Amino acid sequence: MTMTTAAIPTASAAPLDIGIGGMTCASCVARVERALKKVPGVQTVTVNLATESARIVYAPDEQMPARLRRAVRDAGYEPRAASAAIDAPDLSPWAGFMPVGMGLALSLPLVLPMLAELFGKHWMLPPLWQFLLATPVQFVLGARFYKAAWGAVKAMTGNMDLLVALGTTAGWALSMWLWLTAEPGAMLHLYFEGSAIVITLVLLGKWLEARAKRQTTSAIRALHALRPDMAHVLGADGEFDVPVAEVLVNDQLVVKPGERFPVDGTLLEGHTQVDEAMLTGEPLPVTKDIGGQLTGGSINGDGRVVMRVRAVGSATVLAHIIALVEDAQAAKAPIQRLVDQVSAVFVPVVLVIAGATLLGWWLTGHAFELALIHAVAVLVIACPCALGLATPAAIMAGTGVAAKNGILIKDAQALEIAHKVDVVAFDKTGTLTVGQPKLTEWVVLPGMNEPDARRIAASLQSGSEHPLAKAVVNDAKQKAVAIELPTQVSAVPGRGTEGSVGARSFLIGSLRWMEELKIDMRAVATQAEALQEQGATVSAMAERTSTGLVLRALMAFGDLPKPGAKEALAALRARGIKTVMISGDNRGAAEAMARRLGLRPEAGEVMAEVLPSDKVAMVVKLKEGGKTVAMVGDGVNDAPALAAADVGMAMGNGTDVAMHAAGITLMRGDPLLVAAALDISARTVAKIRQNLFWAFAYNAAGIPLAALGFLNPVLAGAAMAMSSVSVMSNALLLKRWKPK
Repeated sequence: MTMTTAAIPTASAAPLDIGIGGMTCASCVARVERALKKVPGVQTVTVNLATESARIVYAPDEQMPARLRRAVRDAGYEPRAASAAIDAPDLSPWAGFMPVGMGLALSLPLVLPMLAELFGKHWMLPPLWQFLLATPVQFVLGARFYKAAWGAVKAMTGNMDLLVALGTTAGWALSMWLWLTAEPGAMLHLYFEGSAIVITLVLLGKWLEARAKRQTTSAIRALHALRPDMAHVLGADGEFDVPVAEVLVNDQLVVKPGERFPVDGTLLEGHTQVDEAMLTGEPLPVTKDIGGQLTGGSINGDGRVVMRVRAVGSATVLAHIIALVEDAQAAKAPIQRLVDQVSAVFVPVVLVIAGATLLGWWLTGHAFELALIHAVAVLVIACPCALGLATPAAIMAGTGVAAKNGILIKDAQALEIAHKVDVVAFDKTGTLTVGQPKLTEWVVLPGMNEPDARRIAASLQSGSEHPLAKAVVNDAKQKAVAIELPTQVSAVPGRGTEGSVGARSFLIGSLRWMEELKIDMRAVATQAEALQEQGATVSAMAERTSTGLVLRALMAFGDLPKPGAKEALAALRARGIKTVMISGDNRGAAEAMARRLGLRPEAGEVMAEVLPSDKVAMVVKLKEGGKTVAMVGDGVNDAPALAAADVGMAMGNGTDVAMHAAGITLMRGDPLLVAAALDISARTVAKIRQNLFWAFAYNAAGIPLAALGFLNPVLAGAAMAMSSVSVMSNALLLKRWKPK
């Protein structure tokens, strides 16, 4: 659960997730965090009210998990399995409503006389009937508040339950005192209905809140549901079924039409269309041929296929996605620190205000019962439920809907910073371009013919994963050129490859490398410049001879803009964001591609001839002047630059490196998702601010109104319940978001 840099487990630290039952407000969160931090060996603690869980990072110790669970119990809460909320079976929308229904049934007769007064009817239930209806609500349905309040008192702290218990008990006790001390036959005004209705309204609010919480975890539930229970293993004796947990790497699995792939693997037999929508947000099926990569959780189309297992368990892409979404949803955003500071002193301050209200009204000549009712209203309306839910509810909804659309947000910090981005820097190859360049032209110098040049270049590059090397090899295969096994091959980072083919030694690499090696390039300088101006990437091949290094040939490569790249850059500019392309190509080739993408080299939107090791310096340069910079790359070669940016966005298919190198991973590798990621960030942060505004506004307006006598306890209870429900409902509006 990556909250901040400090929370990332190191070799000398271990993480533990604990579910926590019984938390009701922001004060509970602060109390649990304090209890856990007191355990020796604990390094960081983050408690989340919306997920009802905690993540603790601690110095490795066999007994630590037990100590931490004991600390939670001693603080007055129930330690549970971390995944209890996620693994719970799908519940009816009315699950848990029975206590609320009972409270409404018992409280309604108490409220009817109040409603009748609006129509000029004055009648009142006998005190005994009021007592018989209100007392079960107070002490049976309200028992949960007393239990939690007692835990808070023992811990010398306060929470929502303490405020509710104190306020409603005061109203109930006042009614009992007035009833028992009244003259026989006197017309009494009791407050049983106020206490009963407040408890019922609070129960209703908590039920609506729990129902909304189940909706915010729907994204995680949907991801968990993608895991099949069984797999069809192909063995020596034919096909047999085993639980997915028993599947091993290199097993061969049969996947039938319409079934989900159980784990990650490679297609061995067959041809199919795969639905990867839930993993990547891609709405169209993806064609898979032999050798194609298959991701666990995606749906097989219309063909029976055989796959070889590549990864199982926590090493699968789906497991990584689930972990990232869970971490982000349970994370605490930096803006939450203000809420933590307020909630730490909130309940004691409210108790002081309630006491001052009681004394103020009583000492100014008003009846004690009136003074007590105003103090009760202060206690009831001040419950800090909404404060604890404001931030996590929005983060859960925002990261959940983002994941559904192929945007994985690693932590709350990345989410909160992304909406401030001023500059987006893109790596060129594989990010703005298709990343599969083709060999388009040969320029062969005297002393070598083109067939030999193709054979030597393909042989030397046959073991390289570089896109240009693959283009050389693919070109040779298409022309049926015989590829030999090279020897003494070594890669020179950022420059090229050298090695031997047969008895001859060659170098293949960038023109810059050739210049560094002082190779005479004059014979092809004009042709190289012309090719670069046309947008081609030009490499050279030189031979190491007894007289030194001699240039033998030039190779020109062409790449295509990635579909949607031009539109993505235009969308970012429309948001007022500066876009920059960083490329290792020579300036001519980089600028030619930039113009095809709609970038303006003359406006400084192209950084060319940048070595991989220099990309970090380019990002730092862009950050000058206080700019907030997002770096978009493939998550492998660009990892240092992704880490150096304020927000790193990895394009790709969820590889390990891509997921860990950046704060945000774009599963489809679609450049249009960059603007979408910034958009969902802005909308989520807006929801957080709206929620915090309303949470504070309810208390800022409600407490003075209650203290001055403008709110009775029933209205205060309704307002308090609505504060939590409105915050959750506002956050859930994010579930309707879709990328433009």
